Amino acid sequence: MALSTDIKDELGLVQVYTGKGKGKTTAALGLAFRAAGRGLNVLMIQFLKPAENYGEHVSAEHFDNFTIMPMGLDHMVHKIPKEEDIQIAKDTLAKAKEEIYSNKYDLVILDEINVAMSWGLLDPTNVIEMLKGRPKNIEIVLTGRGAPEKIIDYADLVTEMNMLKHPFDAGIHARKGIEY
Repeated sequence: MALSTDIKDELGLVQVYTGKGKGKTTAALGLAFRAAGRGLNVLMIQFLKPAENYGEHVSAEHFDNFTIMPMGLDHMVHKIPKEEDIQIAKDTLAKAKEEIYSNKYDLVILDEINVAMSWGLLDPTNVIEMLKGRPKNIEIVLTGRGAPEKIIDYADLVTEMNMLKHPFDAGIHARKGIEY
């Protein structure tokens, strides 16, 4: 499908989905689904998720123009990150920059990058510098809890998900097809 110039000309904003509520990645995936349906090339780079069989990976396989790159480790980062955790986050940011600057994508989602910054794995200043130098007309979405103030100030759109109630509090764990 040939992409009309008017669609591409309207791209180029930075969006942030943050907060303690559920739905940040889900909202980004909804945007990805919409964009892919309009013929935009979409990339989601997952900072803290390993290459497992998440529902979004299965769905993305049905689109020629939607790619997901899980680049996280198979463990959660604890209060004091290991050097390995920091290096993986830096490598993932370098890969994100390479892909964004390739100009192959119209929408790039940096999933859980806010968490990586809030845990001290990445410096928000470095992320902003990477975003400032990107090619024109590439929409960027940053997801995850704890978006740093510098990122919130830099972004064009910021949505904070607020949790009022969650089934996890009642002992209901993550469900396949709903949470992953």
